[in-house]
Amino acid sequence: MRTIDAACTRTLLAGLIAFAGAWAVQTEAQTKYHLGRAATPAEVAAWNIDVAPDGKNLPAGSGTVARGREVYDAQCAACHGAKGEGGVGDRLSGGRGTLGTPKPVFTVGSYWPYATTLFDYIRRAMPLNAPQSLSNQDVYAVSGYVLFLNDLLPPGATVNAEILTSLKMPNRDGFIPDPRPDVKTTGCTKDCR
Repeated sequence: MRTIDAACTRTLLAGLIAFAGAWAVQTEAQTKYHLGRAATPAEVAAWNIDVAPDGKNLPAGSGTVARGREVYDAQCAACHGAKGEGGVGDRLSGGRGTLGTPKPVFTVGSYWPYATTLFDYIRRAMPLNAPQSLSNQDVYAVSGYVLFLNDLLPPGATVNAEILTSLKMPNRDGFIPDPRPDVKTTGCTKDCR
């Protein structure tokens, strides 16, 4: 057992030394040889695409439920089923009223508290084989279609930031705030010791 511990310790130590050496070379290269640079605001903005539950950072644009069905059929149905019933991917529709039962069905319509986070998830992670490949308009459209499948929007709806932020999801009040002090930023956040 001691040989395994010693071997693990040597491997860990070698990794830490290699990391420290690489960091020192990078820092020296940036300062001495002027290699590398800080990211520009535009480069940061391109990666800063998360959308908050209150809709902060939703982009301009809109999409219709009808367009959403077209995109869904082409990009989503193979995994999530023709009507969101699930398959290889998660079930997206149905399940309302099941959360308090012995066999809850977790879907967009039964579990998700905010429509804005649906947009966020689709934009950042879907389709699985090509994440972030859909335009903002198509993400609005697919979000609308999934909400339509859950009887939360009519078939002729046009979806935009205003619609997503104003839509009250069925399980909006089904979450309990976390009272732990370590999950809230209440202390010093700038120039702290």
